[in-house]
Amino acid sequence: MLQLVGPINLPAQFAYGSLTTTGKGLILFINNIIRLLIVVGGLWAFLNLVLAGYGFLSAGDDPKNMEKAWQKIWQSMMGMLFILGSFVLAGIFGWLLFGDATALLRPKLYGP
Repeated sequence: MLQLVGPINLPAQFAYGSLTTTGKGLILFINNIIRLLIVVGGLWAFLNLVLAGYGFLSAGDDPKNMEKAWQKIWQSMMGMLFILGSFVLAGIFGWLLFGDATALLRPKLYGP
């Protein structure tokens, strides 16, 4: 039999355990979903910050519009601080409970 295409191997950047390890798929799936939500939340906060800055610049002398823009800037900054704070707290709790700061950020399952 003539083989036109050789074996296809998984690229190194994707071989972090999801396809090469059995029994850890759910943990890795949840970990990826959480990372995706954090990235989307950060991008959303950044977009709101940019739009609020534009609203502040285009408010002119209207104090009502300036107040709305400041509220949106403040809320965007608080959102970014909550995202950053979640990483800091996860690192602190991981260090205190497991002796490893990345224990909650990169969970590991140990099989029998």
